[in-house]
Amino acid sequence: METTKECLVCKKTTQEIPLTSFEYMDNYFYICPQHIPVLIHSPHKLIDLLPGAENFEGGRP
Repeated sequence: METTKECLVCKKTTQEIPLTSFEYMDNYFYICPQHIPVLIHSPHKLIDLLPGAENFEGGRP
């Protein structure tokens, strides 16, 4: 069974918006172009959305 490909942040699917995949901790995640800056500049905002995000460097408030 294939899991739904949706943005980690806004939950939009590939039927609604283009998504980029990335691999982290041996799992694949998806993020839309609008939220790539969150991943790059504000990873602390992903703490409840991405396992282990609390260990990311930079982007701390």
